[in-house]
Amino acid sequence: MSLDVLIEALLFYKVAPQNKKKLLKLFDVNNEELSTAIAVLKARLEVGATRLIETETEIQLTTASELSEFVETLRRQDLTGDIGKAGAETLAIILYREPIARVEIDRIRGVNSSFILRNLLTRGLIIRESITGNGFQFRISPALLQHLGVSNKHELPQFSEFMNVIDTFDTTET
Repeated sequence: MSLDVLIEALLFYKVAPQNKKKLLKLFDVNNEELSTAIAVLKARLEVGATRLIETETEIQLTTASELSEFVETLRRQDLTGDIGKAGAETLAIILYREPIARVEIDRIRGVNSSFILRNLLTRGLIIRESITGNGFQFRISPALLQHLGVSNKHELPQFSEFMNVIDTFDTTET
């Protein structure tokens, strides 16, 4: 597989900006090889729905600017619909396990949670925080607590009992 395709797959999977220095190490390439692959990927993406954004230190996939009106319509639809079973499940995982990385959420759910996380972020129910050099972690937002009618998650009914069950599960799983 060519380097530009591997980079595209990584960016699609991670759904977050990626540090170029880390990419050099990950793919065991030099600056020139990475720059060439980024240029190839950028050129290849110019005709589709996604674009490659590049700063001095990072690269990221983004939606083509000419699709912003269409994406905004989709975003508004996302905000008016129900979060669904998958959204509620993901929200519960974050609520009881925060701070938690997407990779861990995916492991618990058994599926890729990128779309659900984006939906919950858009609604303001969760917060995404950067972990220095290691991607992102998710936490519940004050808006979620307000929606649930509590000022602290520990005020939720049976919170400590649920945490005990989760802790027991964690120790038996490892």
